[in-house]
Amino acid sequence: MAPKLTPSQLKNASRFAKTTFAKVSPFATTDNEDYIEYHYDDVGTAPGTLSIDADALPSELVLIEYSPDQAIKQTLELDQWQPAALKALLENESVTWLDVRGLGSEAVLRGVGEAFELHRLVLEDVVNVPQRPKLEQYEEQLVIISRMVTPHGDGHGFFNEQVAFVLGPHYLLTVQEEPELDCFASVRDRIRHNRGQIRHLGSDYLAYALIDSIIDGFFPVLEDFGELIEELEEEAIRNPSRATVEKIYRLRRELMVLRRAIWPQRAMLNQLIRDSSPLISAEVLPHLQDCYDHVVQVLDILESYRELATSLMDMYLSSVSNRMNEVMKVLTIISTIFIPLSFVVGLYGMNFNAEVSPWNMPELQWTYGYPLCLLAMGAIAGGLIVFFWRKGWFEDFS
Repeated sequence: MAPKLTPSQLKNASRFAKTTFAKVSPFATTDNEDYIEYHYDDVGTAPGTLSIDADALPSELVLIEYSPDQAIKQTLELDQWQPAALKALLENESVTWLDVRGLGSEAVLRGVGEAFELHRLVLEDVVNVPQRPKLEQYEEQLVIISRMVTPHGDGHGFFNEQVAFVLGPHYLLTVQEEPELDCFASVRDRIRHNRGQIRHLGSDYLAYALIDSIIDGFFPVLEDFGELIEELEEEAIRNPSRATVEKIYRLRRELMVLRRAIWPQRAMLNQLIRDSSPLISAEVLPHLQDCYDHVVQVLDILESYRELATSLMDMYLSSVSNRMNEVMKVLTIISTIFIPLSFVVGLYGMNFNAEVSPWNMPELQWTYGYPLCLLAMGAIAGGLIVFFWRKGWFEDFS
């Protein structure tokens, strides 16, 4: 068995630039929950109790330590790592980022809580998902609960998960629900290639970069929804059906999920900017303000899409009503044409005897009475068709 991981072994690990990241694969179905059902404890549960779902995936620990000169990445083996060794790394001057992916290993999560000296209520909020996005300030830590969305590969729907941040003087802890999908690839790439100023600033800038990636991750999802709304508009006008109604309701539910994911994050960022914290430097505050502006932009687009989704139902009902009106118009025209014809046929169907009185349908004795009757009926029908055509009743018929 390999020896247990120590701080020196972590520092001698392979360079971050040579690390191969796992490929992304779906971890959820295409059906999002109608609403985000926030976690609540059972009655009488002791504070700090961890409630881990039976289907939660095993935890993975990815440690990234960087400075202006170098960046090191190490995947910690769960059967080797020690909370004490990790705790020693947190005292270094370099920035330490521990990314916990998956919430299925209670022992690992408690070990992480021990290494980062997390309050048991903080660990409860981090593990017991989902929580409402929020910000909590402690003496030497900032705890941020956020929600992250990533689009499905087919362009329909999105993945929705919780991401928790614990920000310290020289470290950042992130805890994700799922191990295989996030929107942090660009941040890892900037660290790996030393692009921008991320490796020259502290852990607060790293936290900003990750939160900004989460907010920017909403835009591709909104773009997919914009294309879906255009498709539904076309369908609602040209080919409305029961399936169209189901698609519209599904769209409205998913937009509600997005709204409940992004709306509290605006308040969280506003509090982070407004409340001065020694863990947030003056250099990072303008970046957080820019991130707040992006949240407002996402909300504006989202509210516009929600209004469009509501108008889609009105458009569908209007299209169905117009189609019904066209059908009724056709039936009315056909009925109107056949009313005089039915009168003529009914009149001659009375079969009065012409031998008793000359006024009792003498046409029954005519040689060409039957052809003349049919000709008269055809003339009546043709005259009505010409009349309706001049009135413009046939212009909308396809």
